[in-house]
Amino acid sequence: MKNLKVIAFTHKHVDLKDLGNLVICNEELEGRLMSLKNALDIPEIFYIATCNRVEFIFCGAHELTDSFIADFMQRMNFCVPADQLHCYLGQVNRYTDMNALTHLFRMSCSLESLVVGEKEILAQVRRAYERCRQAGFTGDFLRLTMDQLVKTAKEVYTYTNISKNPISVVSLAYRKLKEAKIPSNPRILVIGSGETNQNLTKYLKKHKYTDFVVFNRTSANAKKLAEELNAPYYSLAELGNYKRGFDVMITCTGSPEAIIDNNLYKLLLNGETDKKIIVDLAIPNDISDEVIATFPIHYIEVSSLQKIAEKNMQERRNELESADVIIQKNIAEFLPILKQRRVEVAMRQVPETIKEIKSFALNEVFAKDVDNLDPAAREVLEKVINYMEKKYIKVPMVMAKEILVKNSPNELN
Repeated sequence: MKNLKVIAFTHKHVDLKDLGNLVICNEELEGRLMSLKNALDIPEIFYIATCNRVEFIFCGAHELTDSFIADFMQRMNFCVPADQLHCYLGQVNRYTDMNALTHLFRMSCSLESLVVGEKEILAQVRRAYERCRQAGFTGDFLRLTMDQLVKTAKEVYTYTNISKNPISVVSLAYRKLKEAKIPSNPRILVIGSGETNQNLTKYLKKHKYTDFVVFNRTSANAKKLAEELNAPYYSLAELGNYKRGFDVMITCTGSPEAIIDNNLYKLLLNGETDKKIIVDLAIPNDISDEVIATFPIHYIEVSSLQKIAEKNMQERRNELESADVIIQKNIAEFLPILKQRRVEVAMRQVPETIKEIKSFALNEVFAKDVDNLDPAAREVLEKVINYMEKKYIKVPMVMAKEILVKNSPNELN
């Protein structure tokens, strides 16, 4: 385990905008990693980049000194001016040996993520590893490590509540919509086509909602979202002319004040009197207080969703201790597996070595004696040697496995 190393730049110490300078595009990844691997004599390596971390996981006897990391980064040819590259040395996390292994397990189980319990991190780690494996940058050690990481993460997500309660406004808004018992195919009026509304409407489309209409201040942005939803789109200035009515209104604009007052809301109802559902994700709210007070509305607004998100996030953090217990159990299981694999790899040479000894004995050392034997005696000799050869191949492996079983992971480390 002593040769496992991790060089990590994360949201904890690096501004997210600066992390972008360390991201390697897929087209350049193979060439740059190959150059680094050869130059620094690194047997195995893989690289992962997400929206809040860039990490290099590798094997080697290197010490993670400032000079090594500076050389490492220069050889990676990051899009960072030379005079600024040194600043990253004060923001890097360095992990070696068991600390590196523990970090990998915690990272893959999203215990160290910006959003604790986010399952997507495991998928990102797996994709990053697979990309480097296919390029030939990884080997037996990282393969075994990834197998155990995946097993551990699945146990953490299954046996703890670390990812159970939603913490994104979009997922919470969708859950609230479902609780409001909306019609099977509601008319959904979308006001604003920014990122929040994009995410929520895509979520609704994924769950088979199809009847959308989009309004936005600029038609170009409205068109882009409308095409994804297969919906008509209009300028926000035309909102008062809309006569189709609606069952659900989703609104999130950047307006500094409410954009829907009593008069506009009455026009949008177009004579309908049933209770409507409004999802108002704008800050400040897009729906005026007088609309909420005057009309029958099931009102879902962003501040209440944020309170639920904060509560759910705290509940996720409360699961960290339970997740750590699972991680430590899996690390304890992994160490003897790793050592047994090392023995197996080392023992691959035993059969060939024994065959060479046998051939040398028969054809060089005892060649004359063997030639003087009659055919029956030579046949018996061959049987005895072949029998002993098989036994000699098996015995060292059995003994090594017995040693592994008898010794604890700590004694073997």
